[in-house]
Amino acid sequence: MPAPLTLVENSPELPASADVVVIGAGIVGVFTAYYLAKRGLKVVLLEKGRVGAEQSSRNWGWCRQQNRDARELPMATKSLELWDQFAAETGENTGFRRCGLFYLSNREEELAGWARWRDFARGVGVTTHMLDGAQASERGKATGRSWKGGVFSPTDGIADPANAAPAVARALMKLGGCLRQNCAARGIETEGGKLSAIVTEEGTIRTRIAILSGGAWASSFCRQLGVRFPQASIRSSILSVSAGDGELPDALHTAYVSVTRRGDGGHTLAISGRGRVDPTPQNMRFGAQFLPMFIRRWRALSLGGFEGFRSGHENLSRWRLDRPTPMERMRILDPAVDRGTIQLTYDRAVELLPAIASRRITASWAGYIDSTPDGVPGIGEIATIPGFVLAAGFSGHGFGIGPGAGHLIADIVTGAAPIVDAKPYHPDRFLQSAWGKVADF
Repeated sequence: MPAPLTLVENSPELPASADVVVIGAGIVGVFTAYYLAKRGLKVVLLEKGRVGAEQSSRNWGWCRQQNRDARELPMATKSLELWDQFAAETGENTGFRRCGLFYLSNREEELAGWARWRDFARGVGVTTHMLDGAQASERGKATGRSWKGGVFSPTDGIADPANAAPAVARALMKLGGCLRQNCAARGIETEGGKLSAIVTEEGTIRTRIAILSGGAWASSFCRQLGVRFPQASIRSSILSVSAGDGELPDALHTAYVSVTRRGDGGHTLAISGRGRVDPTPQNMRFGAQFLPMFIRRWRALSLGGFEGFRSGHENLSRWRLDRPTPMERMRILDPAVDRGTIQLTYDRAVELLPAIASRRITASWAGYIDSTPDGVPGIGEIATIPGFVLAAGFSGHGFGIGPGAGHLIADIVTGAAPIVDAKPYHPDRFLQSAWGKVADF
């Protein structure tokens, strides 16, 4: 595991039945299970590998409203409240704090875009401050250079990817929920056309409701059930540096490089949007649907290699429920790092923030960001399989909005008033083209 991650102990055994089974223990899965358990339901959380071991521990850790697409902004706002609330009601430490997020730019076009978003945000009660050149340069004095402007979102913050999902999993178990790691869900059983059980490598769990929060594996799992879920993965590479001398910002974004303080005092370094597209059978299958997304973002993407084939999460194979699946052969997606991107990221970071030069590189890693054609997650019950709820395709935004997504899914399952409008997320929209609908940020 190149990305730091706190380990969580398993519950002792797999129960024979449950009110709800959640498949996938990333940040969305653990929060979903937690909110369901809070409502008194008997919950089983299944994870083929370790809690939070894939993209939930490999991201920047940003929990932001700033520059969110209008469809995701309500969930982002609610999530910030829930991050705070979770810590207060459980005593578990996710590393969340509202340090504010800081953006700098010397490009008039970029600054104008942020100003337009600021004007939109005012209408929905979100506070963000545009900074003129003097203000931006003063707040960004660690860079040692002048800036045309920037933006500061004071109520946004960061959480610790190494600890967040494990903390929520521990809280789930305190409520009586069951966590089984290294236990893949292989498929489902139905009765009368409705979901009736989840088949795992350890046995079968009788249940009427299952949530698939399987991240980059979700489309392959859906295909086994005859459900078409368009999904594509981008391989993103980032690195971390140790704590050291010199004051660095908690969370800073520029077009060149972004830096985020980690829970250990070090920083994560990344280039926003940069990644590789590894050709896979699944990418080819859904290529036409992703054309609008590619046209919008092609400048930041480049062709990858055979990592997608090696990982096995985007093949078109069918698997049997009584045999090991690709998920059991690849417990944790841990793709090869793009060394060129790592070097470029580090070089840019040192140029932007000279204090980084004195710090030690502690780790580098890659992860698969699972995307939908419009860059907005798919959340909702699948009409052809009553009781089966999809929660995937978070497109690199899942960590920050994980609490809100988990709460919304719990609302859907229990029939409660939804914390936010669920319609923009329903998977039925993937039956239509994404032209003109790709997320702005």
